[in-house]
Amino acid sequence: MLVACRHRVTVLIGVLAVMLTVAACADFSQQDRDQAAGPFSPNNESFEVQSTQPPQSTPENPGQESPPPPGPCVDPDPAVIATCLASTGGVRAGDDEGAVTVVAERTTGKIITTKRYGPQRVVASFDVDGSGDGGLIDFAFSPTYQQDQLIYALITTPTDNRVVRLAPGDVAKPILTGIPKGATGNMGAILFASPSELLVATGNADNPAAAGDPGSLAGKLLAVTDLSSGSTTRPKILASGLGANVALCPSASGGLYMTDQGPTEDRLQSVEESGATTVLWTWPDKPQIAGCAATGGQIFVTETRTQRIEAINEPTRQRPTITPPTVVLEKRYGALGRITALDNGVVQFATVNRAYGQPVSTDDRVVRFIPPAGSESKT
Repeated sequence: MLVACRHRVTVLIGVLAVMLTVAACADFSQQDRDQAAGPFSPNNESFEVQSTQPPQSTPENPGQESPPPPGPCVDPDPAVIATCLASTGGVRAGDDEGAVTVVAERTTGKIITTKRYGPQRVVASFDVDGSGDGGLIDFAFSPTYQQDQLIYALITTPTDNRVVRLAPGDVAKPILTGIPKGATGNMGAILFASPSELLVATGNADNPAAAGDPGSLAGKLLAVTDLSSGSTTRPKILASGLGANVALCPSASGGLYMTDQGPTEDRLQSVEESGATTVLWTWPDKPQIAGCAATGGQIFVTETRTQRIEAINEPTRQRPTITPPTVVLEKRYGALGRITALDNGVVQFATVNRAYGQPVSTDDRVVRFIPPAGSESKT
């Protein structure tokens, strides 16, 4: 099992402690736009991912709820902790209890932190092309964020998908460019495996053939080890043949899981230390798996079309057999997007009703959810 660095909330707590007031925007020069990754050969070497423990601090009154503000953005559901967002991308928990969230607005390019009844604060902002399913797709805070305040993001530009790095008061600088852009199939994910290695999962850019092409960065799980601005170091290909809307979810047990929407089925896969993937479960009915999160011995997947969260037992040496998934939430919040988990069993998920559903007045939203224990169904 891959020993992956979990997206621990302590990374994001540093964000709330420092609380950037600069909403720096990315600036893409013609030189950057013309920069392409170029052809390269797959690297089949195995890799070892080291766990890191980011510095920890405490946000101000994380569990204290403010009085409800006036206006249309107050959701009566107490589980809803963010409202009136633009269509969402990646989401992260912002404190140890899951009361605070940090969420990407995919179409506006903003990273926003808030809790129930707000206020909303813009942590960073990127210039993005939000057409189709592109835009601010995912983000990750540097493992040493309290020292360097660096934010990494997977974004869509007018010419490509790319990974950029943003420092306070600066413009976003390219780290990895030339990821193919499509009308759809742009959604991917980024995750720090160690302070010196960033995992990047890319969608197939609406071109399944590109996902199997070693000369294309589409439909791949990549390891980026040169995080310097303007890097020309080619990433290692860890896995190929990925579909659309690829998501990564690390587990506290050391596992790493990945979901995607393949041409014929949606899939949940485990990623091994060598980079090899093993399919754990498939959905031939294509419910549009949008994200995954692992906590409490379960792997949760969100679904956009069926508006559900399903739970699957996390495989272990003692219990390697996967049992059929159980629906733990259904048609309560509309179309669901990305999801993230805390070690205490709490998950946060974002809705994507503005893009794929029937939005209500408080959409789009982030919800704090405590799944039922084990495989108990709750609809």
